[in-house]
Amino acid sequence: MSEEGYEMHYIKRAFDTNWIAPLGENVNEFENELALKIGSKAAAALTTGTSAIHLALIAAGVGEGDLVFCPSLTFSATANPIIYQHASPVFIDSDYETWNMCPKALEEAFEKYPNVKAVIVVHLYGLSADMDKIVTICKKHHVTLIEDAAESLGTVYKGKHTGTFGEYGVFSFNGNKIITTSGGGMLVSNNEERIAKVRYWATQSRDPARHFQHSELGFNYRMSNVVAGIGRGQMKVLDDRIEKKKYIFEYYKRELGELAGVKLMPVNDWNKPNYWLSSLTLSGKVKPIDIIEALERRNIEARPIWKPLHMQPYFQKYDFVGKGVSEKLFETGICLPSDTKMTKEDLERIVRIIKKLW
Repeated sequence: MSEEGYEMHYIKRAFDTNWIAPLGENVNEFENELALKIGSKAAAALTTGTSAIHLALIAAGVGEGDLVFCPSLTFSATANPIIYQHASPVFIDSDYETWNMCPKALEEAFEKYPNVKAVIVVHLYGLSADMDKIVTICKKHHVTLIEDAAESLGTVYKGKHTGTFGEYGVFSFNGNKIITTSGGGMLVSNNEERIAKVRYWATQSRDPARHFQHSELGFNYRMSNVVAGIGRGQMKVLDDRIEKKKYIFEYYKRELGELAGVKLMPVNDWNKPNYWLSSLTLSGKVKPIDIIEALERRNIEARPIWKPLHMQPYFQKYDFVGKGVSEKLFETGICLPSDTKMTKEDLERIVRIIKKLW
């Protein structure tokens, strides 16, 4: 069966059984299938990865006036839910070894702010953070660890899937992710009781009463049965997607890695990434904007590395702990085209355009 065939099979079942709303077999099974894939005990299918982070913070007890440590080198969706809870982010720098949260900067942040409610760690572009060190630090300070694994579904750190090291793990199925439901997210945890509570909050905190009764603040965050059907179909091709992403990265590494000043994103021995986006940094005469514009002239899109959150206009008032590694990665980094639908001819064309700049 083709990829579209898998998806349409489950979507049709949603319509045939008349379960279109955020209930039904597809929702339940998508949760079960993803939890089984990554080795987590429970999962809640939600509308977005952002909503999953939001509910993880609520489950962790984050509220008004609390502090939450968060990487600076990430998309704003990682930090926005902290603000939703009227808490304050403290942005933590990256390291060059992983491009993710620097354990030394995290420890330094704990020395400066000992009363922290939670830590959010991100696995940027499918590269896992140094989880042994980060988990040890969080346990030492008795702080809840939340993993933003929105970009790293299928990434393995020392034999264990990202999203399963912290108390809560977050995945995204936005249109640009390695698998997509067009929009959607998932919160996972080994704490089945808390995931059951998350499902309750996500369905407007509707009490099990004959009438509509609400004892707590609720949210309209549950994934629909139709969208979950797409997710079930996409899960069947996840491993194939990872293999294609790896092929794309290794092609770029082979063709571009020897160019002066080019350094591909770090893939460590202990890290088996999903290679969501193939990225690199430049230290020579060619700048990221040169590649972006050269490709753009031929209707090919490439993008800069995430602009660090502590440099963003909205977040500039919040503290940052580190030595400017995230800023340097932003200034020198570029994300190359990485779509799994690209052919070898597409890759050859991209590389040919880039090489002409040297």
